[in-house]
This record gives sequence, structure tokens and C-alpha cells, in this order.
Amino acid sequence: MSDNLYDLPDEVQVRADGPIRIITLNRPDNLNAVNHDLHVGLARLWTQLNEDLGARAAVITGAGRAFSAGGDFAYLNVLRQDPELQKLTIMHGRDIILGMLRCRLPVVAAVNGPAAGLGCSLVGLSDIVYIAEKAYLLDPHVQVGLVAADGGPLVWPMNTSMHWVKEYAITGKRISAEKALEMGLANHIVADPVAEALECAKSIAALPQQAVEATKRLLNLQLEKNVLASLDYANYAEQVSFTTDDFAAIMAKLTAKKS
Repeated sequence: MSDNLYDLPDEVQVRADGPIRIITLNRPDNLNAVNHDLHVGLARLWTQLNEDLGARAAVITGAGRAFSAGGDFAYLNVLRQDPELQKLTIMHGRDIILGMLRCRLPVVAAVNGPAAGLGCSLVGLSDIVYIAEKAYLLDPHVQVGLVAADGGPLVWPMNTSMHWVKEYAITGKRISAEKALEMGLANHIVADPVAEALECAKSIAALPQQAVEATKRLLNLQLEKNVLASLDYANYAEQVSFTTDDFAAIMAKLTAKKS
């Protein structure tokens, strides 16, 4: 029986540490790659977190040695062949982005390992980011033939220069922890990001609640305005990219390697 604090799939675990909620992406054997259940869990998470009146701050991290390796190739290949699942997934992706933007609690990311694709987006949408020295950020959507409707291009422009965004979003190159810090995509490089993030969340939880939550909302209104300006087009473009010959060919190669 799951000991999950919220009504979520086991792929997204939430536990309490006093007023802190620790969110763990929980597919460690697959580097926390995003499958349907993990995606659904993330879409449902933020409303439940908002409604948890005992919660004052949250930490998000990954189980095992990765934060998240991005989209699971098998899941992406199923999406390619199922238009109805594509629509549902685009809808859930929108719920994740807007849910996280509108979450009342400060969210501290503990990037314990690679954060790719949607994992990279979760980091970008977090409020404070602690990253391990050997961890990295990566948005490989273009490399697999997809448009990043829930990826770096949606949130990075508010965190760093547009030239950096274009280089890393269009090429899909890795962003080292050191480079992420330089670009403004991370706050601190640390040996133990989970411990440091938890300490940060506890310090936030000790501050006056209304002041903390209203200040976060004030700041995120700017971020949300910019995201909403491009989100509809991003959703449309990603759904189109699921149907392209390029995406089909790349998925065929990637899934053949796995079999």
C-alpha cells in the first residue's frame, strides 16, 4: 500500500516533514523518465498541494541518481500513434505548467542529477534551485523532433538572455551546473542539493505566511503573463510535431535501440 500523502500515482511521491512537502519523481530504475503515470501525477499534484493548508513550502527532487531524464521513449512512441493520448498529454502538460506557476507555496528544486525535458521545465518553474556539481540541465525536444510546449523555451526567457535560450533550446546541448549558475538557471551549486533545499524550505516556512505567499504570487504574475503569451502556440506546435515524419523516424531509431 502506498504511503503517498496525496492521491497520486506512485510515480510522484509526496511526504511531509513538518510544514514542508517533499515531492519525489519516483521511477529511479528509469532515471525518473516521464511516462503517462508520472505525467498524470504531476498534472494533479499542484491543486492538492495548494489545498494542503498545513503546507508552507515544498522541495522537488528525483529518486536515485537523476532528477528526470525527460520523456520515456516508449511513452513518446505510443503518443506518436495515439492522437487522443496526444490531446490528453498536451492538456496535462498545460496543467503542469499553469499549476506550478500558480502554486501558492515556494518550491525549491533539489537537482540531484540530470534534469532533461520536462524535468528541466520543473527546475525552470521552481522558485529557488540547488544543483549538484555533476548534474546538468538539458532540453532535447528539438533533437527528437518535438516542439517544447512544456520545456525550456517556455520559461527560460524570463530567467536568462534570449541568446542563451536560443542556443540551448535549438541545439539541445547540455547545460552544466556551472553554466546554469552563470546563466541564472540555478541559484547554488552544492554537494547535497536535497539537504540544502530542505534547509532553505524550512527557513521559508518560518517566515510570515501571507507575506511569503503574496510575494511569490506578485513575482509569478510576471512569469505567468509571459508564459500565457506563447502557451497556446506552443501546445499547437507540439501536437503538430507528434505527427511529423522526422519524429516518427527518430522514435523508430530510439525504440529499436531499447529493444
